[in-house]
Amino acid sequence: MMETAILWDWLAFAVRWLHVITAIAWIGSSFYFIALDLGLRRDGELGGADGEEWQVHGGGFYHIRKYLVAPEAMPEHLTWFKWESYSTWLSGAALLMIVYWAGGELYLLDQHKAELALWQGILISAASLTIGWLVYDFLCKSGLGEKPTALMLLLFVLLVAMGWGYNQIFTGRAMMLHLGAFTATIMTANVFFIIMPNQRIVVADLKAGRKPDPKYGKIAKLRSTHNNYLTLPVIFLMLSNHYPLAFATQYNWVIAALVFLMGVTIRHFFNSMHARKGMPWWTWGVTAMLFLAIVWLSSLGNGAAPEEEAALTPAQARFAEAEGFGDVVDLVMGNCSMCHATEPGYPGIGHAPKGVILETEAQVAAHAREIYLQAGLSNAMPPPNASWLEAADRRVIQRWYRAATGTDLALAGE
Repeated sequence: MMETAILWDWLAFAVRWLHVITAIAWIGSSFYFIALDLGLRRDGELGGADGEEWQVHGGGFYHIRKYLVAPEAMPEHLTWFKWESYSTWLSGAALLMIVYWAGGELYLLDQHKAELALWQGILISAASLTIGWLVYDFLCKSGLGEKPTALMLLLFVLLVAMGWGYNQIFTGRAMMLHLGAFTATIMTANVFFIIMPNQRIVVADLKAGRKPDPKYGKIAKLRSTHNNYLTLPVIFLMLSNHYPLAFATQYNWVIAALVFLMGVTIRHFFNSMHARKGMPWWTWGVTAMLFLAIVWLSSLGNGAAPEEEAALTPAQARFAEAEGFGDVVDLVMGNCSMCHATEPGYPGIGHAPKGVILETEAQVAAHAREIYLQAGLSNAMPPPNASWLEAADRRVIQRWYRAATGTDLALAGE
């Protein structure tokens, strides 16, 4: 029978793969339609359309027309763009549950910040995503809906506040991921609760022979514009868990805030270019300065280190008490701790990879699953040019992990 750790890791990989694929589809269609809308030509005979564009791709020519509210009659065939968004959010939510809820004791909670039970952390995680959408939706439906610039500024303040709040209770890695999930929830909810229902109202009016109200298109366009400017920061936040300089420093929530500003400056450049309003090159200068500010903030370190190490959970204590733990600690200290340290000693590494510190027995026990998968079952760690574990050493790690989990599998070569 296959081990739970192996199955769980492959499940996370499969869901992550699905999430990336659907995100590419959603982001691609979003960027395409924003660029198309901004680049429409409004000269010539349009036959009632608001604009048109001729495009060439894949050896063929495409003639595209946009109707500001709706065409005079309902088309026989209408393609809806919605499942890319829904699939991205659903797969992302599943990945959040697999990595940060099921693995919450390691990846979600930081007991040095807030002493919470795992169920409490999960409840905060889930509730915050819903509350964020409700606050944002309230702001959009208020009088601020007619003041898009002020609304965007308030949305930015909300995102910064959430980043700071997440950082008070979650690990830096979880803070970044949750801020991305918080933003992505707003984006998908825009599609599900606002954009698609408004489009259905227009379609229903067309079928009934009524003239659609243009306000529905205006409302949908506002939400779509928000989604356009939020996309790039969400991608950064989702990738941040690979870079400790982003999530494992004391100003990580400020870094996240600056990333949102970078998303605005970059999208402003391309939106202006696609709208044929020129190329505001100054945006690249501002983006570069924001990026340099992020680099500087990341160099300021982790802040004050906790005086005491958090106590092991019962599940983690099993690994510290399992047969062979002392041998594994020696292997980790001799082969892994040069990089996975508060102050790495290996040249060129400023922060521990993925923020994983392996300097004490408690830390080795807490990261048992990762050590087993990375250095026991596979040759991923340590890198061969940095250190080397013999096959016999890897079997020591395997025996220890399996003794702690009660898994009885024959080892290759024995």
